[in-house]
Amino acid sequence: MPSSPLQEFLRHVQQIPNDVFLRQPFNGEWKEWTWKQADDECRRMAAAIKSLGLAEKTHIAVLSKNCAHWVMADLAIMMAGCISIPIYPTLTAHAIQPILEHSDAKAIFIGKLDDFSTQEDGIPSGFIRIGFDDYEQQQQYNWNELIAKHQPLQEVHHWTADEILTIIYTSGTTGNPKGVIHTAGNFDAVLTVAIKELQLPKRSKMFSYLPLSHIAERTGIEFDGLYSGSVISFSESIQTFAKNVEEIQPEVFFAVPRLWGKFREGILHKIPQKKLSLLLSIPFVNTFIKKSIRKKLGLSRASHIYSAAAPISVEMLQWYDKLGITIIQALGMTEDCVYAHFERPYAYRHGSVGKPFEGLHVKISEEGELRVKSPSIMKGYYKEPELTAEVFDEEGYLRTGDICEYDHDGFLFVTGRAKDQFKTDKGKYISPAPIELKLMANTDIEHVCVVGMGIPQPIALVTLSEVGKLKSKQEIVESITASLNNVNPSLEHYEWVEKAIIMKENWSIENGLLTPTLKVKRNQVEKLHQPFYTTWFDHHETVFWE
Repeated sequence: MPSSPLQEFLRHVQQIPNDVFLRQPFNGEWKEWTWKQADDECRRMAAAIKSLGLAEKTHIAVLSKNCAHWVMADLAIMMAGCISIPIYPTLTAHAIQPILEHSDAKAIFIGKLDDFSTQEDGIPSGFIRIGFDDYEQQQQYNWNELIAKHQPLQEVHHWTADEILTIIYTSGTTGNPKGVIHTAGNFDAVLTVAIKELQLPKRSKMFSYLPLSHIAERTGIEFDGLYSGSVISFSESIQTFAKNVEEIQPEVFFAVPRLWGKFREGILHKIPQKKLSLLLSIPFVNTFIKKSIRKKLGLSRASHIYSAAAPISVEMLQWYDKLGITIIQALGMTEDCVYAHFERPYAYRHGSVGKPFEGLHVKISEEGELRVKSPSIMKGYYKEPELTAEVFDEEGYLRTGDICEYDHDGFLFVTGRAKDQFKTDKGKYISPAPIELKLMANTDIEHVCVVGMGIPQPIALVTLSEVGKLKSKQEIVESITASLNNVNPSLEHYEWVEKAIIMKENWSIENGLLTPTLKVKRNQVEKLHQPFYTTWFDHHETVFWE
């Protein structure tokens, strides 16, 4: 029988009412909610939602960093039969306002945030605001006051497969965010197949820190937690992140490539590569070192370790392999609800994104674009019929925009993004992603964006990692020159990277050059820097500061 995230939550409330469900640290102390306690708070909040005149199908936004109340607010919205609109907690007021207006939301939960005062102007007047007061967020209405005032809602909404559960706005890598419509059935279909094919553990320990407003964390942590009856713990702050994950030692762990890079930087800051390589070469000592590093990272018990949201270099995967940490990849997107390609813990190939889930129909177009069809494909972009029509082909397959190819064993490899390709003034098309991945093997590099429209050869725009920033200019020139000399011979001559330009300004979410999932916003980087390409290309040095 088809189920839904809410139905799975209620099943576990019945089966394991007194087991711990959510864990949230406050001032270093853990507060816990059992399934029964969370159910009680969620039902009271659902009753409060109804008392505020928010009828079924009303769109309700959630603006908060990950926390126990994010999950409970989501469940309360489901119980009330309303539709959730998750919002990235790092967005500016300028970015929040158009999403709230476009989504037709009428109310908003405002939670754990770094500086809400800079975001508040993005919330239109007339919105019903509910604050998570446990995180010092006082609003028009507040969570604890509302649950104290209302009795638990007895008859919660029963979700059918075709009902819209949520509208998830994309992170805007290639343009303005779009509202992706997903039903309860979309999530049920993907979780049913994922739990089976990935052999995801039941009643496991999970750690939630990537944005719950992103499809991967929402599906892979929150909803998988509901389906598997798991314990979900959260980080108190960026400062306590390492301590919190080390305390939890989760069995399922997600990270994006940039974070894997950051974790590596932290390890190498304490144990330089030369020393680490030596220690790993010594019998018995290497076992101790591996165990120690895995425990410090919080991965001593992790059986399912994933990297998603962007490509990760083979060199990085191999580096972690030497520590006994096997990172596997997937290729999914908001629009396909991550009913997608996955490496399995028992079947993976470095550099690939694995094989399709059972029930995923796949084809590759003449241009090499991957196109997919499954029971979890989005119902469309909210209020955007023309954009929706553009993203589906004549057979109803979703155009992913990924340029891909299968190897002889059926593993899928991504070779680029159709929208990222550019043409040099020699008339040659370049796919930058594979080149960028090779350059990212250099630990001095934080981000790289290979560009070249209107100049004879590509150039690389580079920001430095924390490790790189500690080095002299001469050391950086030598380091990046060595990378160019190493990478270029592996490319076609027209792909050779002619120059590397070190950016003086970091790329960040705040300055609009990274998405909330730490991917480079190529369109914004290009818009900002394209006027300088010719000048930079003509510069007499191969590596220099802009």
